[in-house]
Amino acid sequence: MAGSVVLHGMWASPYSKGVELALKVKGIEYEFVEEDLTNKSEALMRYNPVHKKVPVLVHNGKPIAESLVIIEYIDETWKEGPRLLPQDPYERAKVRFWTGFLQQQLFGPMLSVLKTDGEAQERAVKEAQEKLKVLEEGIKGSYPGGPPSINGDNMGLLDIVGCPILGAHKVLEEVLGKKFLDQEKYPRVTSWVKALTELPLAKEAMPPHEKLVGLFQFIRSRALESAAA
Repeated sequence: MAGSVVLHGMWASPYSKGVELALKVKGIEYEFVEEDLTNKSEALMRYNPVHKKVPVLVHNGKPIAESLVIIEYIDETWKEGPRLLPQDPYERAKVRFWTGFLQQQLFGPMLSVLKTDGEAQERAVKEAQEKLKVLEEGIKGSYPGGPPSINGDNMGLLDIVGCPILGAHKVLEEVLGKKFLDQEKYPRVTSWVKALTELPLAKEAMPPHEKLVGLFQFIRSRALESAAA
């Protein structure tokens, strides 16, 4: 079933990292192709002609695009490894809902906080805090015992998506010089993220802190220069 598995991604992309984590949880050997997003390869453009973005998984020559689609494909194709989604349809639906929320509702405001200053940044911070409050209440309501891990220390879909998005909060805090993930305001989210980032698999897969700091500083400076031009 394994055959040829190639992942086209970018080392700091949370979407690429989610797919990498899924492959690692399943114990699937793969080749990683680092894409330069300022000069995208012909292969990436051919494999993902619609969005022209990473990640793209190429399995036995067949490309699959979009991170959540890829992760579900991995789970359905390699059934012998730990399951990434719950078997129960309702539990599976809840996981899909909150993973969609993380990617579609929370990541954008977090990126805006990094790329803005002054009043624009204040608005982005407020929006990010509102989304974190929704996530905090969502975890409280949907997962009273905390977000589920499918098999003990193994990461499920919600963990796999949440880890790269929220796991970089300390980098964001260092670059901006202000607190982002407050334990008092968001105790459930904070505890979940702390538990995730301490997993050996996550430590192995996540980019080095200092390297991310450098990238975040570069993204911020470029964005502010562009806004001032």
